[in-house]
Amino acid sequence: MTTLSDIRLSMLDLVAVREGGTVADALAIALRTAQHAESLGFTRYWLAEHHNMSGIASSATAVLIGHIAGGTRTMRVGSGGVMLPNHAPLVVAEAFGTLAELYPGRIDLGLGRAPGTDPHTMRALRRDRVETEADFPRDVAELQRLLGPATPGQRLIANPGAGTNVPIWLLGSSLFSAQLAAERGLPYAFASHFAPRLLLQALDVYRTHFKPSATLAKPYAIVGVPLIAAETDEEAEFLASSTYQRVLSILTGKRGQLPPPVQGFMQSLHAQERAAIADFLAVAVIGGPKTVREGLQQVADATEADEFMIVSDLFDADLRLRSMSLAAAAMAPDTAAAEASTLNAMTQ
Repeated sequence: MTTLSDIRLSMLDLVAVREGGTVADALAIALRTAQHAESLGFTRYWLAEHHNMSGIASSATAVLIGHIAGGTRTMRVGSGGVMLPNHAPLVVAEAFGTLAELYPGRIDLGLGRAPGTDPHTMRALRRDRVETEADFPRDVAELQRLLGPATPGQRLIANPGAGTNVPIWLLGSSLFSAQLAAERGLPYAFASHFAPRLLLQALDVYRTHFKPSATLAKPYAIVGVPLIAAETDEEAEFLASSTYQRVLSILTGKRGQLPPPVQGFMQSLHAQERAAIADFLAVAVIGGPKTVREGLQQVADATEADEFMIVSDLFDADLRLRSMSLAAAAMAPDTAAAEASTLNAMTQ
């Protein structure tokens, strides 16, 4: 059995704009959340690139990474991810090279190949570029060259960027990036926080075909986990209704800002809607301390993940911090003592 205390804990923040709140509020909450994550010993804090979405404030991902890194001290901060087809590799290398010079040893570059937006906005971002399947592997290779040491005669040099060796992670929700990460010997993160269907198959492909590289001697996999922890299962289920509403809005194409929780929301839906939300959140862990601990253990046993990256969409920012604390406590070696300590600290 995989031991939870051997798994690293990190967080992906979509920087949700809450109903009744502003983008400035969302950015302030993100920084406070990152500082709390660091105080809990989280390994890394990633931010996701999305565009043309009123409920998400992380579109200028590299700018926000700099803000979060500047407001923390030791935790790694990075992209989960930069959607590489939207950008020229040179621009990405210069941006993350600059971040690496400002915050040495703390910056991650997670790369995805989805647009992170709707078709209309995708065209606005990419202008007249038509993407092919060969583009992403080629662009990843170019980024590796640009962030590595400059070689004699190299005509294109990222400055800043060259020699920073910013760690590159490949992100995905299908088998494509799993195969590419294995071939290149790169660390891999699966987006099971919203697309869990191929999770186990992708991890198997990655681990089976992994080739050691100068970057990584053996496979290293992050698994995305939607997580909402509270003092009781009932409270957690109530708080999770904000996430359920957000997921339903995604599935119906009616995205908006993060809504407050609603009592009995799932019971008010049709069976087909409940099933669709359940499929979307198949890896989710929602409940009180005991349920969260057991849920995380089940994910650990199924995936043998090296790291969990939680996504915690709670409307109340303070309750989100509590959820993170409870998650960290659940993964501590002495869980009972850690839970007691955490709850005592929150009531002082």
